[in-house]
Order: sequence, then structure tokens, then C-alpha cells
Amino acid sequence: MSESAYVDHPMLADGVIEARQYQLQLAAAAREDHTLVCLPTGLGKTTVSLLVTAYRLADDAGGKSLLLAPTKPLVEQHAAFYREALTLPDDEIVVFTGETRPDDREEMWSDARVVVATPQVVENDLVGGRVGLEDVVHCTFDECHRATGDYAYTYIAERYHADALNPLVTAMSASPGGNEEDIRTVCENLGVRNVEVMTEDDADVGEHTYDTDVQWERIDLPEQVVEVRDAINEVIEDRLEKLRELGVTRVSSPDVSQKDLNKIRAKLQELIDNDQSEGYQGMSVHAEVMKLRRAVELVETQSVESVRRYFERQRNAARSSGASKASQRLVSEPKVKEAMRKADEFDGLHPKFRRARMLLAETLGIEGGDRVIVFTESRDTAEALTDFLGEHFDAQRFVGQGDADGSDGMTQKEQRETLEEFRAGEFEVLVSTSVAEEGLDVPEVDLVLFFEPVPTAIRSVQRKGRTGRQTEGKVVVLMAEDTRDEAYFWISRRREQEMEDELKELKDLADDIEGDLGESQRALDDYGDGTPAEADDGQPAEADGGDAGDAQAGLTDFDAPDPDDVEGSEDDAESVAARADSDDGEVVEVVVDQRELDSNIARDLSKRDAVDTRLETLSVGDYVLSDRVAVERKTHGDFLDTLLGGDRSIFEQAKDLTRHYTRPVLFLEGDGDLYAERNVHPNAIRAALASLAVDWGISVVHTRGEDDTADLLETIAEREQTDNDREVSAHGEKAAKTLGEQQEYVVSAIADVGPVTARSLLEEFGTVEAVMTAREDDLTEADGVGQVTAERIREVVGSDYQPDA
Repeated sequence: MSESAYVDHPMLADGVIEARQYQLQLAAAAREDHTLVCLPTGLGKTTVSLLVTAYRLADDAGGKSLLLAPTKPLVEQHAAFYREALTLPDDEIVVFTGETRPDDREEMWSDARVVVATPQVVENDLVGGRVGLEDVVHCTFDECHRATGDYAYTYIAERYHADALNPLVTAMSASPGGNEEDIRTVCENLGVRNVEVMTEDDADVGEHTYDTDVQWERIDLPEQVVEVRDAINEVIEDRLEKLRELGVTRVSSPDVSQKDLNKIRAKLQELIDNDQSEGYQGMSVHAEVMKLRRAVELVETQSVESVRRYFERQRNAARSSGASKASQRLVSEPKVKEAMRKADEFDGLHPKFRRARMLLAETLGIEGGDRVIVFTESRDTAEALTDFLGEHFDAQRFVGQGDADGSDGMTQKEQRETLEEFRAGEFEVLVSTSVAEEGLDVPEVDLVLFFEPVPTAIRSVQRKGRTGRQTEGKVVVLMAEDTRDEAYFWISRRREQEMEDELKELKDLADDIEGDLGESQRALDDYGDGTPAEADDGQPAEADGGDAGDAQAGLTDFDAPDPDDVEGSEDDAESVAARADSDDGEVVEVVVDQRELDSNIARDLSKRDAVDTRLETLSVGDYVLSDRVAVERKTHGDFLDTLLGGDRSIFEQAKDLTRHYTRPVLFLEGDGDLYAERNVHPNAIRAALASLAVDWGISVVHTRGEDDTADLLETIAEREQTDNDREVSAHGEKAAKTLGEQQEYVVSAIADVGPVTARSLLEEFGTVEAVMTAREDDLTEADGVGQVTAERIREVVGSDYQPDA
């Protein structure tokens, strides 16, 4: 194959996609079935997906392609590549991230041919009913090893197979899992039936790779650094001794493993569950140990500067309101103070800094290299390294967005600009945290420097993929002697070897695995076909309960009460019996509060044929089922927290519910004993329940878990909307509000403006009229109002009325 050979296809721009045989072979396989593509980093997994997309879009003129990637920079990168490679107009290739307003995404989706998005955004849009997957003819899951547990990939894949008229999945990863079981799980979660693996041992792949030389360098710690570490370790030993006295561990060494610490935590949780005060005491001590271990790890493997900044954040946290006892004890402990003092007095450099500088000088100076990437686990270290290396080289940092500790991060725009400058050769050293690990098209580099070993095989493989793509590359891992670095070294080596073996085995056993996947996972062709579920005896289950209906009441036996017998229901439609499923196929709507996405209830409801879900930021309740019914959902633990002085008492929430809805409902969710879950006197719980029911008129309903909650939400929504012909209103039907409440109601009705922001605007401008007539720049002066919200207010207030079609 000559270098001038390019793929010729009507959907592809001329001279962009090189005709590499292995990519064409993988794309051909991926066109035939739902496929997992395993290919070493840097060898064009995205090109394989692009080829499949081009064929699918050409075959289906009305279809669209969806490409999902886990990070915003990666999404931007993929979109730029697709715009360059496809013959589609640029405006038909759109990007969905959290920075794109929901209303804009809904409009953009309808006109787009290719959507490149982060999975959380698509998940929210699917749950909220803003987008549909019916006409998506190709869905790509990049870095698909993330498709485990509750990660959004799993939900989107299930919806895609169920909703799409002509689905095709391509899953991509250089490292799909640490073992064969993990890989099978990813395949099952994404509905993959075909596995295609190519390694650098394959002849055609080998033509496009070069050897990567991996070197491990041992670094001795100076005595001052060891003294800081030892002072912290003494405190860890003291805290572990306290935990030993509680009988939850026999370990006393400061080198205690994370596995042992997890076991200690589990034993402490058992004590708490049994209402033993020692459990709470021990959990606080355990929190100290975790913080101290992090400090030791920083001083050993990162830098004294990073531990100095860490201690400073701990001091600030201890001074803040609501600081934990663990934080307060930590900074007041004499030996910790001594360690802080030693760290503050240390004016030297961690030896890793000097060795990093020498390696860069060799690569960029003596060897005439052009680019180097330095990876580190700590953002503090990334910043310190950038400052240090910047004295000798043109270096820039590359980190994620701001974190909970208040560390400055980078915006998506700043990340994109930094990578573009690095590709263009405007600077030579990129100092990055883990944000650049997964799939980002950082140009080939002459050296990848690990400031510390990475114990996770997936991340190590991702990082090494940044070199050795166009020319021979080098990887150097710095390892501090007699520290956690050494343990990570052995863990990393073992796990990488395991992954290499697994990929080779996966390649050898691909046919067997495909057969197993076909047998073990639900037949994809059966998704959404309406096939009735089978009962335990293998016979179709009857909707009305079969013979059991003669012995017990079914749903159709529970008639709604006569409207004259129920206060506040004078305008109810003629009541009929509630049914488990609507015979005429009517669909009901459930409005879901955004914060409820932490549970699986909204996702469950959104997958049901008879339910449409809509996401909103609700000021009252968690779910709205009609103009008069709102549901506040509490797990047993949440409910007891509100009795013990949580952020809002249950009675404040009850007040809001009853002000806005005539039929408020409280769901108490949990399959355990409510009276035994916390150290709360049963009479206090009974009094609260009695007050909610009698004083506030709130119906209290117990559900066994999330599945039961979802079923009951659907049943109530059907009774309200189908049987009683009531409409859904996220603002409720009650009008008995104070003047201030009505003013807040009017302002908060604008999308992107919730009740808190409404109050802020009214406090700033004084009247509703002043808010509505304020200029965009003036609106941003109110607390909590950014540019996007200000633009939305002006758009709603100043635009011509556009009635629904």
C-alpha cells in the first residue's frame, strides 16, 4: 500500500483517510454486527468508527450517527476529526456537552446528522424526553471499558437497542478491561456480539507502530523528606492503635493496605448499624487515617510542595463551619504540626524534579526531540512541575476543571486551545494530570514521563499510547525508593502483563466469547417487541394475575371514591378503576426533578413504553404526576436525617408541598425496619408520620425499593392522567400564595431560573417588572445569574410570542 492510497467513498473527503488494511478489515466486520474493536492506542480506532458511520449514513439518508466519549476535550477532538473527514456540512455535525443548553440540544438534535456528545448529557436528554434514538443508525461508545455499573453508557445502550429502528453499535477501547470477565461484562452491557482484536503482532498493524522503550528509574529520597514522612507515619500508627483497641483490626503498620482499610470500615459500619457508639468514634479515626495516608503518598511520590498545599487545605477545612472532627483533630495533632513545620521549612526539591529536568534536557536538547508529555497524579504537582520546568523549557499544564478543594482548573476552551498549541509546536512540554489519558489526540511525542507509577493497567496503557506512533518513542517511569511507588511498580507490571495476556487470549478466543455472549445476554432482536414475560413455570404471565385473581382483589377492583366524598375534587372527571396498563395505549407523563437522577427510578420510567419522562429543576417535590399530585421521595435514611437536623426538615418540605399541591404524597422507600435503622426513638418517628398525615394532609406510602417506587409512580400517574383526565403541572394548582410567593413563582417559571435564582433577582431589582425590563448586563449582577441565564431571561421576555404548532 502506498502512502498516497486513501479511502474513496462519497461520504468521505478526498485525501483524508489513509487506506490502512487493518482499519478497513475492522470496519468491514463492524458494519455487519454490534462489535467491540480492540486496537492499540494511536492506531485509529476512531477512524474505524468513522468508516462505519460513513457507510451507514450513505445507506440511510434520513439516519443519524451518535458518537459518545467520556470527556469534553475528547468530544471536541472527535467532532473536529469528523468535520474534516466527512463531506457533511459542519453544522450537521454537532457537539453536546454540559455547556450546551438543553433547549438548544433538543433543536440541534433534530437537524443533525452526526452528534458527538458526553454520555451524561445524552442520558439526561433521554430521561427528559428531549431526544429520541429511533433514527440513530450507528452508535459508537468510545473508551467503552467504562460501560460498567451505573455509568451512562449502560443505560444509553439499553435504550438504543430498544428504541432504534436499525441499530448498530461499535464499542472501542485500547484496553477494554483488566480480565476476561470485565471484557465480557462490557460487551453484555453494550449489547455487543462480535469481538475484533488486533495487536501490534498483526503484520499490517506492525507496519504502523514502532517500539516503545520503557525505563524504570529508582530515585532516593533526601533525609528531610523522609523526616516529614516519618512524622506523619507516627500519627498513622497511633490512630491504627486506637482502631485496634476497638477490635476492628490487628494492623498497626503505617503501610496498611487499602484493602485492609476497607475491611476496617466495613466492621465499623457494622458497629454503627448495631447502634454502638464505638462505630461512630472509629469511623472518625478511620477518616483521619485516610487523610494521613494521602499526605504520606504525596510527600513520598509527588513533592513536598504538594503535601504543603494539601496541609493548607486541611487547615482551611478545619476552620470552616461544619468541619468534621477528623479534620479538626488532624491539624491540631502535635506530630502533624511538626510534619507541617518540616514541610514549610524544606526549601529543596524532591529529587524527581531534578531528574525530570535532566530527562527533558536529554530528549529536547541532546537528542533533538520536539515534544514531551509529563504525567502526574496530583494537580498540585502538575502546577509545581510546570513552574519548575518552565524555567528551562517552554512548558504548559493541562488539567481538568476546578475541584472540591478549590484548586484552579481549566475550562473546556482553555483545554482545547492548549492542545491545539501543543500540536502546532508552540510549546514543547505538556504537564498533564489524568485528563489527557483517554483517547485525546495528543500528537506523537519523543518522551512520555511518568512522575510516578500508575497502578491501573488501563491508565498505564492509555498513557504509553502517546508515544511510538510515528517514530520510535521512549517512556520513563520515576520511582521513589522504599515508598508506595515500589508497590505501584509491581502492581502496574503485574496488571499490564495480565492485560496483555488477556488481549492475546481474547484474540484467540474471540469466536468462543461471541458464542457465549449470544447465549448469556438478552437477544437483541427481542428488545421492545412486546413479548410477554414468562412466569416461573415457563408460561406467559397473565396481566391480571391469572387464577390468583379469584382469590384476591386486582387493580380493577379498587374503584376511585365518589368526587362528592373527597374534599377538593369537585372538578374531577368521572372516576374509573385504575389499571396496571392502559388498554388504549395512552402514555402518561412524569415530571422528574434533576436531582433524582442519582437514583435509577427516572431511567427505569424512561424505558417504559407507557411513560414519558420530563426533567425539570423542581422547587417542590421530586416527581409531579398531575396538577394536584406531587411526590416527595425519601429513603429511610433520608427521612431520619430530616428528623435529626438535616438541611431542611421534613415539615418545611411538607409546608411547600401542601402550598402547591392538593394531593401531596410522601414515599418512604426501603425494605428494612424504619424504626431500627437509626438511633431515633420510635415514638419520634411515629409522631412525625402522624403529623404529616393528620396535620399536613400528606399521604405517606411505603415502597420496598426503587423498582417498587417506579411502579407506583406510573400507577398514580395513570390514575390521575388517564382515569381522572388531569393535566400535569410542574407548578401545581394551588393559588393561595402570598404576594412574595406569587412574584417568585412568576420569575422562576422562566427556564434556567429556579426558586433560589428568582429570589436573588427580586432582591436585586425589587419588582417583577424591574426584573423583566432589566438589561442583560444588569441581570448578571444578581447572585447566581450567569451569562447563559441572563440571555435566556431576555430571550423569553423580549421575543415575539410563538404558540405551539
